[in-house]
Amino acid sequence: MLHRTLLCPRRLKFLLSASKYRRQINQVQAFVITTGNLLHGSSTSGDLVASCGRIGEISHARKLFDQLPQRSVSVYNSMIVAYSRGNKPDEVLRLYDQMVAERVQPDSSTFTMTIKACLNAMVLEKGEAVWSKAIECGYENDVFVCSSVLNLYMKCRKIDEAEILFRKTTKRDLICWTTMVTGFAQAGKSLKAVEFYRDMQNEGFGRDIVVMLGLLQASADLGDPKMGRSVHGYLIRTGLPMNVVLETTLVDMYAKVGFIELASRIFNRMMYKTAVSWGSLISGFAQNGFANKAFEAIVEMQSLGFQPDLVTLVGVLVACSQVGSSKTGRSVHCYILKRHILDQVTATALMDMYSKCGTLSNSREIFELIGRKDLVCWNTMISCYGIHGNGQEVVSMFLRMTESKIEPDHATFASLLSALSHSGQVEQGQHWFSAMINKYKIQPSEKHYVCLIDLLARAGRIEEALDMINSEKLDSALPIWVALLSGCINHRNLAVGDIAANKILQLNPDSTGIQTLVSNFFATGKKWKEVAKVRKLMRSGTMEKVPGYSVIEVNGELRTFLMEDLSHHEHYHMLRVLRNLSSEMSNVYTSISEYVIFH
Repeated sequence: MLHRTLLCPRRLKFLLSASKYRRQINQVQAFVITTGNLLHGSSTSGDLVASCGRIGEISHARKLFDQLPQRSVSVYNSMIVAYSRGNKPDEVLRLYDQMVAERVQPDSSTFTMTIKACLNAMVLEKGEAVWSKAIECGYENDVFVCSSVLNLYMKCRKIDEAEILFRKTTKRDLICWTTMVTGFAQAGKSLKAVEFYRDMQNEGFGRDIVVMLGLLQASADLGDPKMGRSVHGYLIRTGLPMNVVLETTLVDMYAKVGFIELASRIFNRMMYKTAVSWGSLISGFAQNGFANKAFEAIVEMQSLGFQPDLVTLVGVLVACSQVGSSKTGRSVHCYILKRHILDQVTATALMDMYSKCGTLSNSREIFELIGRKDLVCWNTMISCYGIHGNGQEVVSMFLRMTESKIEPDHATFASLLSALSHSGQVEQGQHWFSAMINKYKIQPSEKHYVCLIDLLARAGRIEEALDMINSEKLDSALPIWVALLSGCINHRNLAVGDIAANKILQLNPDSTGIQTLVSNFFATGKKWKEVAKVRKLMRSGTMEKVPGYSVIEVNGELRTFLMEDLSHHEHYHMLRVLRNLSSEMSNVYTSISEYVIFH
């Protein structure tokens, strides 16, 4: 009677699900065998395999699996689940192929887990083949299979294919919608993410934390504080649990949209912080121009026992670039070499930092050390030479890049044209601008036109620059008129400058720097009425002019100097040194002049 009761598959399944050790599973297996009922092909066979896989005994599960003379789809699925939990995607795919070869028809669970394995192994073609087989078996509208294929497409950056499949799918659950929203956000398609989120709302689906994370990421990428604050408000109103991932994403979002004080407030209120949380705050300080706060935060982070990751260190390098702190930058470089592997992202950040700190040779050394150089590496090195106005090296680097079979993009040509502009190589600039359009089929953006107009204006070819603005219908682009006006001031072309200045005022700039440029131009032409109007406009504006300042590193400390700032405790001593230097330079100049005259 006891044997008959235990041989009930439902009771055996219960016993196996309660088993936590291999010994217990072996006892159940031995009981089934000794009663003469191995139950080949039944659900109990699958339960035995699944139980071994659940407790981590994958090799024993496979031994049981291989001993079965007949294997049903449930037995195959149990073994596939075991390999999937053990993070063995290659074994899952081999088992799927064996299953198809033995003419065992896969079901929804088989296809779902196999496509997930294709994602883990990053084999898109195999995933598409499994999807074709699923369609052939009638699972085209199965919500679980479709959601796994959508996830595969999104993670493999097949965004268009994912959208086409989603539109065709007749049954869509919360997971499908979430996959689309977060997938678009992670791929940088923030507007699409917002569009799908609104469609999701219209379909009556609820909002979970994963969707909120995607929306916060989209808000950060779009620089849309209104949407970001709206999502934050929704989280507070609905009482969704604020875990460390969500709080870190809020810190990152507020920092990227420029609300660094809100980011700091949320960070300070976090009960539990991770190295990623610290990294988001430090990167936020750097991105918003608070280099000193970024330095203070990295020191505090380490004092609390957190080890900065590469993302955090890149944020510190950005801060070093802003203030020219080469000493701190070198310390970060040494730390990376000791604790981390120098990847391409970190290498490009180091190249940018050294370039902006004035040591271009170090940027070049790091560049040459990178094994496989991608487009970003080449663009960064070209940009480094561009910052220093070295047009010849920029062109040389560009040609070397094209010889390496790497196609330039819009950022490459922006750096190239900018460098040629600063070095005054007009013909070269025009040549590469034309090549960008005709040879590389890249349509110029506003930034490219700004570089070209600036190139012509710097060289004194003001009328030619104006003709290009008119012929290309660029009259609504404020940066282009600003570039033209700067050239007009340098070459005292008052006629064209007057056109540019009035056009800038029509476009209603909110930058006090641009308004000051216009005011200075009118003052150059002694148009005092116009000067008064511009200054009145500046006074009535809500923006305050941020004074320019210079920074120098002295004995490891950053010293900031503003115009007419008398606050430094050694101010008068510095003035005395400057006067002495000026006097010595004047004496040297006089001596050289006399030598030239008499010799």
